[in-house]
Amino acid sequence: MNGFDAIDALLAGVKEEVPLPPAGERRALREALNLSRAQLARALGVAASTVGGWESGRDPSGEVREKYAYFIEGARERLAGSTAHEAPDEEPSDDTEAENDGDTEADNDGADPGQAEVPARTGEDSGQDDDDVLAAPQPCVLCGQPARHQLAGFPQHLDPAECGTPEPAQPVESAEPVPITEPVRPVESAEPVQAPEPAQPVQATEPAEPERPVSRQAARQPARGGRHDQAPSGVRVVPVGRRVQAAADAPDPIGSAVAAVLTQHAGDAEAATAALVKRAIPDAMALLDQTRRGGRYDIVAHPWLPDMLRKQTARGADQIWEARPKWTRPELPAGAHEVTALDINGAYLSALKTHLPIGQLEHSTGDHHDRRRAGVHLITPPDWDHDAVLPNPIGNRDEPGPLWVTEPTLRLLLRLSGPKYALCDSPEIHESWTSGATEGLLEKFRVVLKDARDRAIAEDDDVTLEYVKQMYSKFVSTLGESNYNRELYRTDWMHIIRSQAFTNLWWKAHRAYDEGLMVVRAMGTDELHVVGDWRAVFAEGRGVTEVKVKDVYTVGTERPEAAQPPEDRP
Repeated sequence: MNGFDAIDALLAGVKEEVPLPPAGERRALREALNLSRAQLARALGVAASTVGGWESGRDPSGEVREKYAYFIEGARERLAGSTAHEAPDEEPSDDTEAENDGDTEADNDGADPGQAEVPARTGEDSGQDDDDVLAAPQPCVLCGQPARHQLAGFPQHLDPAECGTPEPAQPVESAEPVPITEPVRPVESAEPVQAPEPAQPVQATEPAEPERPVSRQAARQPARGGRHDQAPSGVRVVPVGRRVQAAADAPDPIGSAVAAVLTQHAGDAEAATAALVKRAIPDAMALLDQTRRGGRYDIVAHPWLPDMLRKQTARGADQIWEARPKWTRPELPAGAHEVTALDINGAYLSALKTHLPIGQLEHSTGDHHDRRRAGVHLITPPDWDHDAVLPNPIGNRDEPGPLWVTEPTLRLLLRLSGPKYALCDSPEIHESWTSGATEGLLEKFRVVLKDARDRAIAEDDDVTLEYVKQMYSKFVSTLGESNYNRELYRTDWMHIIRSQAFTNLWWKAHRAYDEGLMVVRAMGTDELHVVGDWRAVFAEGRGVTEVKVKDVYTVGTERPEAAQPPEDRP
């Protein structure tokens, strides 16, 4: 009886899922209330990208489904009680509606992939996801004075004139520029530009020829030796919807977060770093949402995954082979060799630029590769006959036969089998799970992190440097079956990004070999050991396109001098 009672109790506790309207109606209800995705996401305790997924056809489940259904029902009642053509709070003007509608993800077909869009600063809440009106003023993270708006979750003044933070020095404004249809001559202005030397006319490229009008292309470039050398530099701008905005005025979520945490911990760098590391995953997801705003493609955040992308046991691994290199040259020439171990900077950060599937993976069979798609592939890899000088592109694998590889590994093998390199035979493709793909899906996300990393290095800012490193490394490591990231579940992305990092290291090894260096070891994503003048091949530094020295050691001994031949020998 106890067993049946337990079953009855179980069945009694089962709740039917609350019905939800179609995806289009969900979005229409939210927009009719002039609410942004970020506002709704905060109320429900999820990310803005999750709300975007619900409005694209994906359904929530569990408790959050009930909360979302409660919002939908409340939105319907609120709109039903309003008069026709009137929004619940304040009806935006026609111009504002047109601008907002044109900036949505679904309608912005002409935007760059991954382009972050920031609404024009009109002094009102524009209904977009990147800035929101606060219910009560809060201290600005930049100047500490009361602010009524927030950017990327941080209270901040939208108008620089209202912010007490000292403005960066602005370049001296000169008189009107020289019309490009006139020959280049000294400019006469009411307020001449202050320069160390008087303005001189720009000399023609060849003195023997007479002066001629300057083309549009040449007019954009400063003329060497002329007054343009003394002119103030231009204002760098970034696209924001239909407009452009000064890059210096663009929101800086990473800098704002670091500044806020440092203030919270009274400038204690160690404590601030620890606090930022703990929030690296949610902050990375928020940054992804911001950089994806206005993008062409809607990411499928929680797709159904085939069995080879699922763990076979709770603590086991799935069936994807990432081609991690762990190679050592079997033999060096006789003699002593100075080996330099090079460290590849930001390996996973660079690997974010890779072909990623956008939607749910679809199955196909046959020995065919479509470069417009990306995913995982079951292949029989070709034999590799160059282990003596270069690592195997599929890494160290002892078992023969077919294996599941990712898009970067397959593309590497196909390229090496082509006529340009001809280093191996073409791999045999048996079946594939792929989706339409783009290489720029995470490009804006990558660039923001890279720029923040570069600034941190230039300013010797270890707090920001560690924060950025944790953001991109934890972003990659938690894309799979992780309890720390519930917003984006793309095990295929995790394997593809890792494999791209391994592929990038392989190409660096090939470049070293091609330039005459002796490649000794290739390990993981960021370690390459070489013999020879590596500085003639790689730039040294801390940038993502540069390498730094991890270790220098010597292998082998000098050969003894050869015995001298007898004097009487001819």
